This record gives sequence, C-alpha cells and structure tokens, in this order.
Amino acid sequence: MLSRESKILLIGNPNVGKSAIFSRLTGAKVTISNYPGTTVGLSQGYMKFRPDEMGIVIDVPGIYSLVPLSKADEVAVDMLKEGDVIINVVDATNLERNLFLTLELKEKKPLSIVALNMWDETRHKGIEIDVEKLERELGLTVVPVCGITGFGIKELREKLVNLKKTSKKVLTKDQKWEEIGRILELSQTLHHHHHTLLERFEDISTRPGTGLPIAVLVVYCSFMLIRLIAETLIENVFEPAFTNIWMPFLERISSLMGSEGFFHDVIIGRLINGNIDYGQSFGLLSTGLYVPLAAVLPYILSFYLILGILEDWGYLPRLATQVDNFMHRIGLHGYAIVPMILGLGCNVPGAMALRLLENRREKFIAATLMAVAVPCMAQIAMIVGLVGERGGRYVALIFGILFLIVVVKGVLMNTIMPGKSPEILWEIPPYRMPHPKAVIKKLWMRVTEFLKEAVPYVLLGVFIVNMLYVLNAFDFLARIFAPVLTGMWGLPKETISALMMGFLRKDVAVGMLAPLSLTTKQLVIACTILAIYFPCMATFVVMLRELGIKDMLKSALLMILTAVSVGALLNIFL
Repeated sequence: MLSRESKILLIGNPNVGKSAIFSRLTGAKVTISNYPGTTVGLSQGYMKFRPDEMGIVIDVPGIYSLVPLSKADEVAVDMLKEGDVIINVVDATNLERNLFLTLELKEKKPLSIVALNMWDETRHKGIEIDVEKLERELGLTVVPVCGITGFGIKELREKLVNLKKTSKKVLTKDQKWEEIGRILELSQTLHHHHHTLLERFEDISTRPGTGLPIAVLVVYCSFMLIRLIAETLIENVFEPAFTNIWMPFLERISSLMGSEGFFHDVIIGRLINGNIDYGQSFGLLSTGLYVPLAAVLPYILSFYLILGILEDWGYLPRLATQVDNFMHRIGLHGYAIVPMILGLGCNVPGAMALRLLENRREKFIAATLMAVAVPCMAQIAMIVGLVGERGGRYVALIFGILFLIVVVKGVLMNTIMPGKSPEILWEIPPYRMPHPKAVIKKLWMRVTEFLKEAVPYVLLGVFIVNMLYVLNAFDFLARIFAPVLTGMWGLPKETISALMMGFLRKDVAVGMLAPLSLTTKQLVIACTILAIYFPCMATFVVMLRELGIKDMLKSALLMILTAVSVGALLNIFL
C-alpha cells in the first residue's frame, strides 16, 4: 500500500511507452519517443495519490531481463533496491516477449502492478486479451492503458493506492518460458489479420536490398523539408517581425543613446553606414537576438519537428540497422546514429546521448567524431545562408569534407584503439502513426531547451566580443596565431574574432565571417575549420562529464590536430 514518499518504479522492456505513462502520472516534461533507449538517465516526478500525499515516480531505463548486459541495465536493476512499488509497463501487442521480465519482477517485488500499454493497438492487430484471466494466471493486478491518449491512467492510479502484496514463486528460466506459454494460451486469442500499408512498408524498409535506398531517400527528403519549412518561416514570420517591429524600436533607442559610444555599441551595436545591421552591428539587442531567434530558431523548429515525427513513427531503429555495417568500420555500431542525429539538432543532447553507448571506447570515438564533423542545426543554418550565396556546390563541398573526416578519422581510431565495437542488439518497433499532441509537446520542450541554451550563450558571446574589441585583444591574438591563421590556412587576421567566438557559439562565429569580405576559398576554409576545431562551451562541458578529463583532453587534442591539418590541406589544394 502506498504511503507518503513511496518510490514507484516504472520498469519495462525498451520501447513499451514508459515515458508516456510517466508523463501522464506526473505531468512531468519528458521526451516520448518510439525508439529504444529514450530514457537515458532517471526521470523523476511526483504523483498525488491522496489530497495531501505525494508519491515519487521514477522512470527507469528499459531492460529485457534482470540479468544486466549494459550500464543502463545495471542502473535499472540497482533501482529495485530503492523502489517500494513497481509499475511493470508491458506492450499489449507483444506479451510473449514482455512477460519474462514480469515474472522476474514478481519474484523480486511483492508490490507490483502491470500496466498493459498500447491497448488501442491490440484490436488493429487482431489480438484479443482476457484481462481477468491474465490477472488470475499472473497473480498480479493488470490495467489496460494507453500512455499517449491517457486511456486507463485514472484506473491505474486508483489501483496503485490499494495494491496488495502478492506471493512469490521462484522459477528457472525454462520454467518461466513454459509459464508464459501457459498464460498466453489461456488469456490471449489471435485472429486473422491482414497486413496494413504500414506493415508492408516495415518489411521493405528493413530488408538490405530496399532498406538502404529508402534510408537515403528518407534522410534527403527530411532535410529538404527542414530547409523548406525553415526558409518559409524566415521569409514570412521572423524577418518581417525583426524588420517591421523590432528595428523601429532599436532605431529609437539608438537615437536616444546618441547613435554612438561604448554603451550604445554594446547594447545596440556599431552602426554600419549609419544603419543598424543585424549581421554586423554586434549589439546585444541587435545581433545578439537576431542570430538565435531569426536566423537559427526557424531551422531548429523545423529540424525537431521532423525528428519528432521520425522518432514516433519508428523509423530511427531501421535507419540504425541500415548504417550498422558502415558504423562498424569507424568503430561504432548502428545505435551510435542516435547521438549523431541528435547532434545535428544541437550537440548538447547529442553529447548527453553518448551514455547510451556501451563502453568507453565507443563513447570516445562517437564523441570525437560528433564534435569535429557533426555541426548543429544552428551552425548548418548559418553555413547554408552564408556560403550558399557563393553557390550550392561550395555548401556541398564543406559537408563532403566533414563526411570524409568522419570516414578517415573513424577508420584510424578504430584501427589504432584496442577493442571492438559490439553488435547492435535492440528491438525494431512496429511503425506507428505519430500522435500530433505528443509530437508538438516534444517539439515545445526541445525548442524551449534550445532557447535556454542558445540565447544566454549568444548574448554572452556578443558581449565578450565587444569587450575584446575595446581592449584591442584581437590584434594581440592575431599576432600570436598568425603562423597558423595566415601562414597555414591562408586566412586574414580578422578571422581570429570568429575563432574565439566559436568557443561559445559556433553559429554566431560563422555569422562573424560575413563582414570580412573573404574569398570563396577562404570562406570554405574558415567554415570548415569552425566546424571541426573544437566544440562549443556547452557541448564541451557535457562531453567532459561523459568522457572524463583524461579522455576529453585526448579528444580535444585530436580535434585541434584535425583542424590544423585539414585547414592546411584545403589551403594547398583548393
């Protein structure tokens, strides 16, 4: 029976919808995705089960068995010692696989309840479950629920409050499978089911012959759609807002401040030919707000919208299987595509997702490759906007170079570093139509996190750049780095300001190249170097936490050596 501050553990196989139920029970803001490993750490929230009493609900990483095979499994098993009550979340469309963990949990914790999730999908798949018989044969309370829509959540809360202890029955592994077969025979009936269009597409998108072309098509169409949505938003929403609403306000403030002076240049920025220029003025209220909100936010919105649809659709695990062979050649397995894709939105969640990988070697390779060759969507947006004016082939050249770096550097690290990358072992879920409410909620959460992350760093960066200009620090730094900057890379000394800004925000750093009148060759070199030479400060902090100081220093050294070498080679051959 629940008491004040009872710890309620949500435990189940990967991809059974634990996070959706967690969100329903607690109202906490968690990401709900249709691929295994969404719950990287431990999400915690509070559930009111009496007017004046709250229970602590903990969303535990997904596991298939209480015999741990990875770090995430170890975390889940260790949590059993602290939990008072278990909600075993089970996929109602795949009882045979899920019930093994249910029987294991029953042996460990007498206070357990089964949440039979995805109940709405059973009728679509021709599955009929007699809940009363399932309860009787399991010896546990069973509640049909649907985490996405909220069906059954109220009943789950009510039955949790009055949960009674169950008797333990220890079985061997073989006996458990025999018991599962007996339970299913009594409680589940399967009817003839015609394959739906989604199920047919599941088959062809997983087969090697057709899956890879589909993967290329999905990725290409996704990024074309991201660009279309973003550019439409910029043209019709963000640019008009900054031009017609924000600019008159800035001009008024500029006039009141005398159109010049130290504080004017910090707050409004330097006037370019007598006017405020969002790209060059570098004031806190001009460039500091325009870059994250007007130049970058539209791309972030469109990227995370498409990513959320792909996640909830269930395509990412299939993409992982298609790239698994390639990823093994660079020391990883297909699962590493998840932090890479997250890194395209923002390197910070990409770096946080490194903990999904199983060993230190994989984490190091993935972190180093992501930091040097996976630019975030904010940086991509600035590169496309700035370099795209010189021709699309130059944009393609930059990203082609980054891909080549992934291949060459990955193969080298895989060859030199001892150990091997493990095989990919994860479940491929069925395709499911994304629920609009879940997609929008996830989009809102991710965009909010981006704004909290991006805007303060951009404003800090703009302020620091202004201070360095006032102190004439850029000239001093340019003289120190002249042998590399000018001698090896062929860049003018003024690019030192962009390189310094790159430690805070790489997207702003790319934007700082605009007023420097660089040649196309110099622009390509500068953008490539900014992409690979070092992660932004926020990503660096997360990587340091995930890798440890020793491996982070090694990774940073590799990044700097790569940037110096690639910049020199581009200067010679372009």
